[in-house]
Amino acid sequence: MIKFILKFLLLAMVLFVGVFIGMEKAHQGMQDMKGYEDTSLPPPVHVSEGEDGKIEAALLGSEINHTEELAQKKKELEDLETYNFISSMGKTFSSFVKEATKNIIDFLMGLFKE
Repeated sequence: MIKFILKFLLLAMVLFVGVFIGMEKAHQGMQDMKGYEDTSLPPPVHVSEGEDGKIEAALLGSEINHTEELAQKKKELEDLETYNFISSMGKTFSSFVKEATKNIIDFLMGLFKE
């Protein structure tokens, strides 16, 4: 089973990289058909080194910057102080089911001990 999972993950990674290679080849083909380089048509995958030595990447025209995005999303979630009725109902229901299951198991164990 482990061999299958490893083979599957390897194949999935190869296919994933193949998709990006195909997108790059299609981009080159589009430029070749036009006969000139169009700046409005950015490359699908672009990786470069910035002035400060950091590696900058862009995927399908959007910049990839995880540290700033994660910090921004974390701040937004911390600032968000709303009451979610469905979530609180789910928590209440799950605690009820948990306690009921615990009591049933304790009751059955009490019957089997005697």
